[in-house]
Amino acid sequence: MKKVELYTDGACSGNPGPGGWGAILRFGQREKELSGGAAATTNNRMELTAVIQGLQALKEPCQVTVYSDSKYFADSVQKGWVYGWKKKGWKKADGKPALNVDLWEELLALLALHKVEIVWIKGHAGHPENERCDRLAVAESEKYKK
Repeated sequence: MKKVELYTDGACSGNPGPGGWGAILRFGQREKELSGGAAATTNNRMELTAVIQGLQALKEPCQVTVYSDSKYFADSVQKGWVYGWKKKGWKKADGKPALNVDLWEELLALLALHKVEIVWIKGHAGHPENERCDRLAVAESEKYKK
């Protein structure tokens, strides 16, 4: 299995509001930047979309280390919350509906395809790839501002 690093970030101006996401895929010495956005979205949707788009860009199952500053993404997967929500019909422990079910379903399929390790990193703390992803995400969100 190829070993790939995936750096991701999401941004949103207002929550909800115009948003963007950025991702950097790295395999050996090769890198690929990806980015996109939406006119009316949330920060959490953009964080999840960055991971989804990065994983979808891989042409075969890989061993992927995902670096993200999103506690929502990292904790939901690493602590197993998302698997519990799915098992309960997309309800959280408090009985309220889970958010972003469409994205979580896509992400769970991708997590099953690839061998994924998640590394949470502190955002806006000088991590070079996180800062690059943030710039990509913010630039995309700017395209949707009126």
